[in-house]
Amino acid sequence: MAIVNRIAGYADEMTGWRRHLHTIPELGRECFETAAFVEEKLREFGVDEIQTGFATTGIVAIVNGQGDGPTIGLRADMDGLPIIETTGLDYQSTHEGRMHACGHDGHTTMLLGAAKYLCKTRNFSGRVALIFQPDEEATGGAEAMVEEGILDTFDISQVYGIHNMPDFPVGGFFTTTGPLMAGADVFDINIKGRGGHGAMPHGTVDPVLAACSIAQAIQTIVSRNVDAAERLVISVTQIHTGSVDNVIPDTAYMNGTVRSFTPEVRELAERRLREIVAGQAASYGCEAEVVYNRGYPTTYNSAEGVVTATKAARDVSGVEAVVDDFEPVMGSEDFSYMLEKRPGAYLFMGQGPSAGLHHPEYNFNDDVAPVGASFFARLVETAQPVGS
Repeated sequence: MAIVNRIAGYADEMTGWRRHLHTIPELGRECFETAAFVEEKLREFGVDEIQTGFATTGIVAIVNGQGDGPTIGLRADMDGLPIIETTGLDYQSTHEGRMHACGHDGHTTMLLGAAKYLCKTRNFSGRVALIFQPDEEATGGAEAMVEEGILDTFDISQVYGIHNMPDFPVGGFFTTTGPLMAGADVFDINIKGRGGHGAMPHGTVDPVLAACSIAQAIQTIVSRNVDAAERLVISVTQIHTGSVDNVIPDTAYMNGTVRSFTPEVRELAERRLREIVAGQAASYGCEAEVVYNRGYPTTYNSAEGVVTATKAARDVSGVEAVVDDFEPVMGSEDFSYMLEKRPGAYLFMGQGPSAGLHHPEYNFNDDVAPVGASFFARLVETAQPVGS
């Protein structure tokens, strides 16, 4: 593994940054302490320009290279999760009920390590835009930053990001051209019947039966409406109805998620879900309302972005450690909003054995922070070499 020597020298310092960030997890767009720490470090490193306040607490910092050239964007997410940490670490969360259970403290640290290196060496042409983004886990901070114009304001021509992966080989990189992560939608179904005595169901219109039937019937969208070669997941994750054993309720509520990779499948899934809900509810004499919200789009890597990113990754981790035809996953990621507007790539980076993402015992592996920082640095030098 060819970690950049100068960045290897930052290892202890980066561990200190990461563990400090781990103690102060913040949610959504309210990453004020985190952003203040990041801004302090960026100013200390000597970035050439810094603007704050995007998506409330997001930051974009510019580092100028040698001579004219395009601007490459590097992104790290900063927010934590509403999880009670059970690691027992001496640097575990001091914010009750909040935790860095997805490694965003590590992502921020890796980009800070790359920022320090790039400020000192400037062995690239054009500019680097360092994007520190809040609210990946909740309502899409990336979408907000795009809508607030960061890609145009800073003339960013391509964008890249990475995410740690527990139980993947340390320092390995995994990506693919085209879809890497699914688009994610959310549906809410409100069913209205007519309640009554549980011993006299003939006098009711039972929304519980309708909900059970709907939950089963919408699974036929995957099995009977979509080509088996396509990927689609529809999961009902909540059914709430009733309050006591001898009363049939008036209403039932259902909620769930739809994951897909193509616009065509996404459209079909929504259309058939609405049709099935209406038909099933009517067959039980109920009324039903569907609220369908489109969430994060598919995370789609450009071919040129994957070529650039995997070349840099191989320089850092070796040829055998980089997989460029990785099987797409059904999880979602709001970096997709940036990749909708600009070419680039998203990669997974192995962090070795650990508890899974979003688990109360998860902890980022500090040993891989210099690997990720080296990847970001090599990516910039690969994409925008001096004299290009």
